[in-house]
Amino acid sequence: MDVQNAFLHGDLSEEVYMQPPPGFRRQGEQLVCQLNKSLYGLKQASRSWFHKFSSSIQDTGFKQSRTEYSLFTKVRGNSFTAILLYVDDMIITGNNERMITNLKTFLNRCFRIKDLGPLKFFLGIEVVRSKVEISICQRKYALDILEETGLLGARSVKFPMEQNLKLN
Repeated sequence: MDVQNAFLHGDLSEEVYMQPPPGFRRQGEQLVCQLNKSLYGLKQASRSWFHKFSSSIQDTGFKQSRTEYSLFTKVRGNSFTAILLYVDDMIITGNNERMITNLKTFLNRCFRIKDLGPLKFFLGIEVVRSKVEISICQRKYALDILEETGLLGARSVKFPMEQNLKLN
């Protein structure tokens, strides 16, 4: 899932002012605008967005993990649902399709989300499913690093350093 314009959902807990954009003030005027909502580029933007998301999702019965703050889980009888959030991207999983559908409807109503379909790629990790297993790898991530550093066409070696080197 992808949250559209995530940082614009955050509520500000303190007064924040900004200069009007060019073209919105007359020459010589010294005006400022008080912001009612968070904007991209504010230092508080990511914190206010996360607070808005976590409080909204916890109001529906989800519990925030004490060890991984971006993980939220909900257990109802035999039903288990989990959300993992990273900035404006999230993974939703569980064992009850109806609960997941209801959660997506709630999130779309609150934040306008885009369903990207079954998980294939998240934070540099490629996910491939079969009927018997789930396989994860970082092949694309490693290739991207090699390309960025200009080493994509480099020859591989069996030993990444000089053999029999005596270190002092």
